[in-house]
Amino acid sequence: MKYKNQYHSSVSSSKWSTMVRKRSTTLTLFFIIFLSLIAFGIFVPVFALLPSLSSHSLHHHQQQLLPATKKNHGYARKFEISDDKFWKDGQPFQIIGGDLHYFRVLPEYWEDRLLRAKALGLNTIQTYVPWNLHEPRAGTLDFEGIADLVSFLKLSQRLGILVMLRAGPYICAEWDLGGFPPWLLAINPAPRLRSSDPAFLQLVERWWGSLLPKVAPLLYGSGGPIIMVQIENEFGSYGDDKAYLHHLVSLARKHLGDDVILYTTDGGSRETLEKGTIRGDAVFSAVDFTTGDNPWPIFELQKEFNAPGKSPPLSSEFYTGWLTHWGEKNAQTSADFTAAALKNILERNGSAVLYMAHGGTNFGFYNGANTGSDESDYKPDLTSYDYDAPIRESGDVNNAKFKALRRVVEQYSSVSLPAVPSNNEKKAYGSIHVNKTGNLFELIHYFDVVESDNPISMESTGQMFGFLLYVTEYTAKDNGVGSIVSIPKVHDRAQVFISCPSEDGNGKPTYVGTLERWSNQPLTIPNTKCLSNISLIVLVENMGRLNYGPYIFDKKGILSPVYLDGRILRKWKMYLVPIINLNESPKINPIIQAANSGVITMSARKRLKPKSGNASKEPAFYAGYFYISKEDIIKDTFISLSGWGKGIVTINNFNIGRFWPLKGPQCNLYVPAPVLQNGKNVVVIFELESPNPELVVQLVDQPDFTCGPGKSNVHQL
Repeated sequence: MKYKNQYHSSVSSSKWSTMVRKRSTTLTLFFIIFLSLIAFGIFVPVFALLPSLSSHSLHHHQQQLLPATKKNHGYARKFEISDDKFWKDGQPFQIIGGDLHYFRVLPEYWEDRLLRAKALGLNTIQTYVPWNLHEPRAGTLDFEGIADLVSFLKLSQRLGILVMLRAGPYICAEWDLGGFPPWLLAINPAPRLRSSDPAFLQLVERWWGSLLPKVAPLLYGSGGPIIMVQIENEFGSYGDDKAYLHHLVSLARKHLGDDVILYTTDGGSRETLEKGTIRGDAVFSAVDFTTGDNPWPIFELQKEFNAPGKSPPLSSEFYTGWLTHWGEKNAQTSADFTAAALKNILERNGSAVLYMAHGGTNFGFYNGANTGSDESDYKPDLTSYDYDAPIRESGDVNNAKFKALRRVVEQYSSVSLPAVPSNNEKKAYGSIHVNKTGNLFELIHYFDVVESDNPISMESTGQMFGFLLYVTEYTAKDNGVGSIVSIPKVHDRAQVFISCPSEDGNGKPTYVGTLERWSNQPLTIPNTKCLSNISLIVLVENMGRLNYGPYIFDKKGILSPVYLDGRILRKWKMYLVPIINLNESPKINPIIQAANSGVITMSARKRLKPKSGNASKEPAFYAGYFYISKEDIIKDTFISLSGWGKGIVTINNFNIGRFWPLKGPQCNLYVPAPVLQNGKNVVVIFELESPNPELVVQLVDQPDFTCGPGKSNVHQL
């Protein structure tokens, strides 16, 4: 998918020059508080992926693949290109497809969404493969749960749906770092992403050496559903390193053989096609372009970049909607306009893949981001990836766009379309009263810590996602006017606090202000009387790495010196805030063992009232419960964070995603039924700013994209 402009103790000085990993083992008065938070499930050590994510129903439905020798009218099972047409088993074939990303849908819902795509009339599904989900740590591979690609492909096979696999290694997709694992950014010297840099290619070879052998038995000619495999993604909009592309092709052929169709996708202009394609018949060149553009001159141009007779017209990203960033109006497109544009392709036997057929959700910390005119013009994507697609984020199909597109597809489909399923039921489970269980600063002694003379990036500390707390000290001065702190380069959002022992013994941090990547101005620290050095505390949020454009090497955290009245501050500690991410495995430590053995009692779950004034700006955790009767069927819902500020919400240890209703437009986050359970369900909120005054969240039965300063935030494209 292409984006168009559209954190205190002193130590000897010898320790400051090297990074030292520490793990606090002291159990203090905060032990009880920490245990209570563990009970609520916010931290990684107690995160266990939902047991049902590898759905038993999914495995029940898997079957043996069709043998490669199966015949159809005398032709061997084969998918190929000739006479400027696609051919399937010897018969002309029109691809009527759609993007549906397995990593944006819970596995329990894969079948539901695929069947809805089939009811739309789609015969093919296109999906990316995000390297970062499958190799979250260098050398640690994950193909389970929501990352169980093979099960997704086999399910598609059983349902009679073909697959176009976008293997990357770069995918864009409004996904963190365009699918690249962020540990790449911690390598020194840095590999040049998306290039023929040998250091980068060696990493790609290792990755594809794991991925491609898994999918090779699922190629169409081997009895599987995969008819085509994409190399890179819209490379012509980024660079022109042909050696890189040729290396990817050779690597794909090594693992997949010579028969599978490899393809590229590039914008439909001569410049992008010149840079992003490989001439000849080794790789098929597909195009994408703005919905509503006349497709046929672009398809004629496409022919110039394919071998004669090898250029069936294919829009491999036919945009059914558009992406939305925080702070923008929710993008929507006309159903009739979109349907007419699709008809213009299909009626002349062109092929198209709807981007998106079903958008899904950016669970956890995996949303991407874009830039505008420069690197500081930073625009992070919403948690919702609804995309105004015909199959909505929650799977709804009773909408004008689904109906309009289906009417068009029905005219050109070679088979009768299945009946349209009804929308899945949603339920408003009502109000949940939450309690403050502790603030972040009370818990830092339980976090891993890295020390360095200068602040270092999140990736260099091993904290790939979420939050990092930077802490140093400076000497107080009484000048009557305060001090100026500046951080020239921070990615992406930094909340600044100061703390010092005072006469009353209260050393709780005081909020100073916020620095933002897109609006970075120095802050004035008020004059503070202190018995000793003042602690400067900076909480940095990684709001999602860039997934497109020239600034994609997007490290996070404090990336420059920190200045106080023009003087560089040194001797930093960086505390890794361990909030769960999507598909992470549990960690075992003495605290979780104590929690599991029933140490936690009600007295540990004391209610902590929010403080007044600047102290209320402290990042804090809030937790509450709601119950679903054992007799009730669990249904989808949405959690409304109206009246809250900004943060992360988890339910039953599953990271639902980011909320930011103050910015908008997204007010409510989608909560799929498989996240919930009969009996008690635990909601934990990490609020960065100010909570809802009533300490209430609502579970409602519909989405809402009208939050933010402007309200009614709908942008009709």
